[in-house]
Amino acid sequence: MIVTGTQKKSLGIKARSRIANTAIYIILTVLAIVWLLPIAWLIMSSLREEAGAYTSYVIPKGFTFANYTKLFTDTTLFNFPRWFMNTLVVAVLSCVISTFLSLMVAYTFSRIRFRMRKAMLNVILVLGMFPGFMSMIAIYHILKALGLSQQLAALVMVYSGGAALQYYIAKGFFDTIPKSLDEAALIDGATKNDVFWRIILPNSRPIVIYTAITTFIAPWVDFIFVSIIMKDNYDNFTVALGLYRMIERENIHNYFTQFCAAAVIVAIPITLLFIKIQKYYVEGVTGGAVKG
Repeated sequence: MIVTGTQKKSLGIKARSRIANTAIYIILTVLAIVWLLPIAWLIMSSLREEAGAYTSYVIPKGFTFANYTKLFTDTTLFNFPRWFMNTLVVAVLSCVISTFLSLMVAYTFSRIRFRMRKAMLNVILVLGMFPGFMSMIAIYHILKALGLSQQLAALVMVYSGGAALQYYIAKGFFDTIPKSLDEAALIDGATKNDVFWRIILPNSRPIVIYTAITTFIAPWVDFIFVSIIMKDNYDNFTVALGLYRMIERENIHNYFTQFCAAAVIVAIPITLLFIKIQKYYVEGVTGGAVKG
């Protein structure tokens, strides 16, 4: 069989393509292993019988679920169930308030043209460049003056207060939705409020879910604001501050494995939620609306 030059070139391209694909799979496999190793170590540590934060071996000598049981039964020093519920309540309320604030601001800047619009966009952009913890002392004194320090309501106010500054991605998504939908609704007698609630939001599920996820996760991982606002109000700790207390110098030897178990419990619902709705999350980031 005679192989022509064109066929040789085609075979060469296919061979290089296979080699490139194999290299990509190898790299992705290595990265996946590197990413999964800390998770596997955390789970094994949460099931370890031996106390202490450091061991000279990776695989525990004995496994037990006692660390998980103690989290919910031994609450004298560390009341994990209460902290978990505190965080869940704050996360849900902050998620609802922040999502609607962010989406309404994004819709306003995307659809409505008004005086000082560009100036406000620039001001919000500049303000968003400053990290939130720069204002934490001022925020604490304001909350203290209002009698809200060391209260869960204060955390909800803090996490929701800056929601309007996070409008960028939602605005970009709304910009891709055809304005002809708005115009048709306005001609039929709808108000701007009707357009937002009955037309824009139903067509914006990806960005709604993306915004909700990002605002829901914030209270679970924040340590700075909750430590400043709650101070020593033990009963109103969230999981981030409470779990930190578990690994302080005087507690880390006896409670490190329980800390690992608590970390696994906190991660499970968020991970399952993200896996369930990840396609909407990706569409929200990339702008999944139909362009017109």
